[in-house]
Amino acid sequence: MIGISILSVIVLLGVLIFAHELGHFLAAKWSGVGVLKFSLGFGRKLYSRKIGETEYLLSLIPLGGYVKLLGESEAELLPEEERHRSFSNKSVWVRMGIVLAGPVFNFILAILIFTGIYMAGVPTLTSTIGTIQEGSAAMEAGMRPADTVVAIDGKPVRKWEHLAEIIGASGGKALRIAVDRGGQRQDLSVTPRSMKAKNLFGEEVDAWKIGVSPDPKIVTERLNPAEAFWVGLKKTWYLSELTLVSIVKIFEGVISPKTLGGPIFIAQLAGAQVKEGFVPFFLLMALLSINLGVLNLLPIPILDGGHLLFYVIEAVIRRPVSMKIREIAQQVGFAFLILLMIFVFGMDIDRLLGDNPIYEGFVRFFTGK
Repeated sequence: MIGISILSVIVLLGVLIFAHELGHFLAAKWSGVGVLKFSLGFGRKLYSRKIGETEYLLSLIPLGGYVKLLGESEAELLPEEERHRSFSNKSVWVRMGIVLAGPVFNFILAILIFTGIYMAGVPTLTSTIGTIQEGSAAMEAGMRPADTVVAIDGKPVRKWEHLAEIIGASGGKALRIAVDRGGQRQDLSVTPRSMKAKNLFGEEVDAWKIGVSPDPKIVTERLNPAEAFWVGLKKTWYLSELTLVSIVKIFEGVISPKTLGGPIFIAQLAGAQVKEGFVPFFLLMALLSINLGVLNLLPIPILDGGHLLFYVIEAVIRRPVSMKIREIAQQVGFAFLILLMIFVFGMDIDRLLGDNPIYEGFVRFFTGK
């Protein structure tokens, strides 16, 4: 199991890091910027090969990667004939594009994974009613168990996901629901009611419902390439939003920081998902790729988002932020990331060893709870 987990996490992180660095690499090449190194991993070099001007490396620590660009540092001295290929000499918009390309490629990877999975087929609940709550809006409207909802307000419905989405967005407006009952079509008018429910974060919220639950029968849904791509795009957007909201909820104290996981937790998850099959493993890869893309866009110095923040300021004030301010910000950002890494490693170890008063204190330090 440990061997599978280690191999799984190396493959998983390797693909995510490759996609991210490939984005920077291709954007730099496309913009005419020289690329000196493309490395998967940090630390000691395990393997390298130079093709053209670029050295491709496989390094010892598989927790990241980097692309070294020509003239990346403003202090780097270059021959006059190379200056036009220097990253620092490119316009602020070109530099923003190269930096942004890394996270964008993580989102593209997620979209492609979702597209492939939906083309291969995913288990889906149908729009057939399983049970109906006593006294609910659905029961009062005449809906019965085993009815299959075929349309709402004239729009075809095939999946439970669509049915729940339309009812949830109704705002309490009466819906014309067409059901198939033993081969006969029945048209019913159902008015959703506001009910208390738990959202993904365990918070109590008001939601529009009609009091039905799905039939547990599962069917496999396969989409054509265009449909699968569109669904992949929507899933990636939804999970990106969810990741951002989750970060906010952590700072609000709604989600415990203990839910954060580091490399050990990811390895455990990857190993478990591989045992379940390739589809769960690739779904985990898509989710982590989105996480990586979103986190890298946070305006934290040293991350891509931090660089973008400085470039936006440069575009507004029409001159670069001073080197001294950037260096101080980089040091603060680096310290923050080190603290975060210690914390998530601590959470990983805490999960392995059980409750630990040291880490409980560490959590209280961050959350005040």
